Amino acid sequence: MTDLSTQKRLAADVMNVGENRIWLDPDAQEELADAITRDEVREMVEQGLIQADEPEGNSRGAARERAAKRAYGHRKGPGSRKGKAGGRQNEKQEWQNSIRAQRRKLRELRDSGELSPAQYRDLYDQAKGGEFQDVRRLLNHIEDNYGDK
Repeated sequence: MTDLSTQKRLAADVMNVGENRIWLDPDAQEELADAITRDEVREMVEQGLIQADEPEGNSRGAARERAAKRAYGHRKGPGSRKGKAGGRQNEKQEWQNSIRAQRRKLRELRDSGELSPAQYRDLYDQAKGGEFQDVRRLLNHIEDNYGDK
């Protein structure tokens, strides 16, 4: 086996990559050993006897695994959290989800006849004012203040 370290060094410099990324064709060792100038090394590169391996980069496998677990709620405990709650869950989005659920429920109750239009309007306005945290508390309020409806 011939010592091709000089050729490898020259090829790395010519191709502008690190020496560890240089591949020398094992079947053309004699021919490669004769290449002692940069021009000869460039010729070998053109012939394909010397090639540069692709850079490896960082694997995304672990990140994909982590993202998959977080998608169903794992790895989200207090030890993993940084920043305010509003930075993790947008407060406006939270309000939209909450008010839409309440309004949907109010529409259902009005359309089914459990609430009169006047009661519906009254509760709608209260919900808009932030009176109820969620649908359950809205229903509790209806039960307490509007009889068994």
